[in-house]
Amino acid sequence: MKKDIQFLPVEGVQVVIARKLNAMNEYDWQVFLINQNDVPIKTVFVTSKGYGLKDEEEQKTSTLRHFFTELQPGEHQVIETIMPDVFHLNNEYWVSYFIGEQVFDKKFIFVPDSIVEENLIPVPALGLEGILHE
Repeated sequence: MKKDIQFLPVEGVQVVIARKLNAMNEYDWQVFLINQNDVPIKTVFVTSKGYGLKDEEEQKTSTLRHFFTELQPGEHQVIETIMPDVFHLNNEYWVSYFIGEQVFDKKFIFVPDSIVEENLIPVPALGLEGILHE
């Protein structure tokens, strides 16, 4: 039962929305998962969705599910491409993974209009600029 599972705080795992120039000299935006732990994370599930309001009307995106077998220490993985059309929404990434036999679970939410030029910082693990959520 869920009440019998001990959930420890998530540490060392980051979700980043980063941009990079493409061949047409325009920005492509991608969502990355970074493992900053000293140990691999395994059986990684990520659920992504967007939700919120636009012009006082409710909007939501499809829910996408992603699976990665393992991320080694210091490794990163592209979760998905994200379009600027949804930056005005809450963009939620629910990450679950195992370290050994222990399950870890956390929602990373990029609030509306947080994915903007002013919030970009260098993300050394990617060699890109992005919005970092820890």
